[in-house]
Amino acid sequence: MHLRLMLCASALGLSAASLAHADPITLTDIAGREVTVDAPVERVILGEGRQIFFTSVLDGNDPFARVVGWRDDLADAAPESYAAYAEKFPELTEIPTFGGFKDGTFDIEQAVSLDPDVMLMNLESKAATDEADYEEKLAKVGIPIVYVDFREKPFEHTQQSMEIIGALFGEEDRAAEFNAFYDAQMARVTDVIDAQQDLERPLTFVERAGGYSEDCCMSFGDGNFGRFVELAGGRNMASPFIPGTFGTVNPEQVIASDPDQIVVTGGNWEAYVPGGAWVGVGPGLDQAEARRKLAALTERPAFTGVAAVESGQVHAIWHQFYNNPYSFVAVQRLATWLHPDLFPDLDPEATLKELHDRFLPVDYQPGYWVSLDATPAN
Repeated sequence: MHLRLMLCASALGLSAASLAHADPITLTDIAGREVTVDAPVERVILGEGRQIFFTSVLDGNDPFARVVGWRDDLADAAPESYAAYAEKFPELTEIPTFGGFKDGTFDIEQAVSLDPDVMLMNLESKAATDEADYEEKLAKVGIPIVYVDFREKPFEHTQQSMEIIGALFGEEDRAAEFNAFYDAQMARVTDVIDAQQDLERPLTFVERAGGYSEDCCMSFGDGNFGRFVELAGGRNMASPFIPGTFGTVNPEQVIASDPDQIVVTGGNWEAYVPGGAWVGVGPGLDQAEARRKLAALTERPAFTGVAAVESGQVHAIWHQFYNNPYSFVAVQRLATWLHPDLFPDLDPEATLKELHDRFLPVDYQPGYWVSLDATPAN
């Protein structure tokens, strides 16, 4: 699947002034649907608040300039990011919010009242939109849906999604610049890994949102963070036991598999699980407290006596890398944990700082990861 853009025949009847303002384009979205939209779009509904992570790349001077409505998840799922953007762009607090398609709280009448040019939806929401016939209902009132994906298949879809959004926003050059940066940063890992013969891949268990609930253990199959691990030169422990992207493994299986490395995804989920055992990593968060909570997770039965705990090779990383265009940073961080000898000069924190300096409107703040071992992190 690749991006296809073409001017519609109807555009030929428009005046030169109109053409300079907005032209109909037809594109193929990540779901494989051909969608016609007048672009550049001026009024956008974000199907998830965390989509601001990509609008910030393309509309760096004002990532909320086009946003007329968005889902109400950012403040709860990534409160530090919300706070950073709200400090610089206080108008975001006035943007109308709405519920999700999956939980049935989306309000079509509200969407119509916002008069959007397009609604951007994450691919994982498509099943819910199909079940409720939202695509057809919104099409009848002139609101096209365009699907993008940074979560289901991030390494297949991230750059294509940025191309799609760049075309909608009239920011094709900016999208291309970001994609070139993405390629270069991924290559700093994959070129090294691919050049190795008989690479010894550490068995790595990724616990998804460890401590979010009392149950253990949510993880990843071959997709998302499971794929991150493989690209970084590891073996994803959960792949044989999780047929899809997301699932669970039994605590007994973790013990039996005896992983060499453990990586827990974390964030500030106080809004969802007040005082929970989750590991608070993310921009500006307290790394000492995060390390304390990470150590506490290793005392659960699932991690009893496993090699990673015994050697201190237990880490936590920002959960939101799983659902935004910045996944290459997580791959770099994993690579330096799994193969420090192969990546002595790779500095993922410097990469994250460069990402902020070149593409994002908010300042970099440390705190995106933490480890139990005493080895200084790059």
